[in-house]
Amino acid sequence: MNALPPQTSADNGAKPASDRARVRRLHERGRYDSETVHAILDAGYVCHIGFVQDGQPMVIPTAYWREGDHLYIHGSSKSRMTMMLAEGIPACVTVTHLDALVLARSSFHHSMNYRSVVALGRFTRVDSEAAKLKALEYFVERIAKGRWSEIRGPDAQEMKATMVLSMPLDEASAKMRVGPPKDDEPDMAIPCWAGLVPFATGFQAPVPDPLLAPGTPLPGYLSNLPSS
Repeated sequence: MNALPPQTSADNGAKPASDRARVRRLHERGRYDSETVHAILDAGYVCHIGFVQDGQPMVIPTAYWREGDHLYIHGSSKSRMTMMLAEGIPACVTVTHLDALVLARSSFHHSMNYRSVVALGRFTRVDSEAAKLKALEYFVERIAKGRWSEIRGPDAQEMKATMVLSMPLDEASAKMRVGPPKDDEPDMAIPCWAGLVPFATGFQAPVPDPLLAPGTPLPGYLSNLPSS
C-alpha cells in the first residue's frame, strides 16, 4: 500500500499559499503542489485534527476523505469535535504515512522516509440534505467503490444524528523524505550495515460476518483494495 515514492524535486515550482503554511525545518522537503498534497491524502483513511477548546489543545483522530479541493469528515451531531468545528474555529489537519526506517552509520542521521500533509483552515457544516447525502455516498465509495448501491442508505434519524463538515485545502503543505541515509563522509568507514527498511500497510483477506447468509458471494470490488 505504501509504495516508496520516487526521488522528486523540492516543490515542482509551487509556492505555499501563506507564510504559516510554509515548511520551515528542512524546507527542501516541502511540496505545495495540489497533485502531491492530494495523492498523500488519497492514500490514507485516518487524519488527526487539532483545535483548541477553552484554552486546552485537543488532537482527535477521525476518518476523512477528499473530494476535489476540499477535505471532509463526519461524526455524531452531538460530539464535542464536530460541534466545535462547526462553529468555524481554526483547525489543523495532519496525515502521515511511514515508508521506511532509515538506518545510518551514526545515531544523528537515523531517520524515516515518510509522506505527510498539514492543512490549516476552518470547517463548515454541510447543511443541504442532498449535499450531505452525496458526501456520505462519496465516503462509502472512497472506502469500497461500488458498495453504496448494495447497502441501505441512512434514514432520516441517522441523517439527523450525523454531521458532515468540509474544509478547503487552500492552506495545505506536504513534507516528505525519500532516499538512503545521508551520512557524513568521516562516518562512511564505520563497518556497520546501513540502508532502508521499507514499511508497508495494507488490507488482508476479508473475514465474513458470522451471521452472513450462506452463499453470499464476496463482492468483486474488495479485491481492488490495496494489500500489504
